Amino acid sequence: MRCPFCHGEETQVKDSRPTEDNTAIRRRRVCTGCGGRFTTFERVQLRELTVVKKNGQRIPFERDKLERSVMIATRKRPVDQEKVDRMINGIVRQLESSGEQEIPSDKIGELVMEGLENLDSVAYVRFASVYRDFREAKDFEKFIGELSSGVTS
Repeated sequence: MRCPFCHGEETQVKDSRPTEDNTAIRRRRVCTGCGGRFTTFERVQLRELTVVKKNGQRIPFERDKLERSVMIATRKRPVDQEKVDRMINGIVRQLESSGEQEIPSDKIGELVMEGLENLDSVAYVRFASVYRDFREAKDFEKFIGELSSGVTS
């Protein structure tokens, strides 16, 4: 594992333990070159997934990109990080076990919307505003109205 500080290639694992939900192994490492300490996570990957964007472009699925978008939506919200991690793990497991290698980006977006709706209503609206490309205040008003009446699509 390459050191993120000095980019040396010699690191030692000092401690390994499973994460809270047992979906990954957390490893504490130390660089033998500079002495820097850092953490890595090892996860099971069932298959290589490809995301098919709306314009037809195909790109490799990146769990980190999914995590970043959810973190932006939940920023400064009283949401338990463990619940966010469980939601993301559930989405990734669902995608990997779907049997499909190519996943449409809108399917991923809908899964995130479902997860956020159950997690935090403000994060749900934040994500929806980007995912559904809100352009004006009336777009928010319409969505909030649908949310209040229980008719989101």
